[in-house]
Amino acid sequence: MVQQFGTPQKTRYAVILFLKGSATPLVMYFDNPQAVYSELKQLMKSPTPVLVEKEPIGPIKKVCFVSTQIAGLVLQEEPCA
Repeated sequence: MVQQFGTPQKTRYAVILFLKGSATPLVMYFDNPQAVYSELKQLMKSPTPVLVEKEPIGPIKKVCFVSTQIAGLVLQEEPCA
């Protein structure tokens, strides 16, 4: 990807959540995605099931799942126009 000199590229971060039994991942945007990513990563390591409820920004308004159902987690940086 070619970046123009003199024009700073804005980026945003997405938390991508893979759940067991789900065919597609959930792509969620938050005001503080690094904090949400760290929180979910810690919950993923815990053997005790915890009910997680999040309200992301964007098309997904609310999501609720059990922490033991997390199969994978990604913090993705993407350019925004």
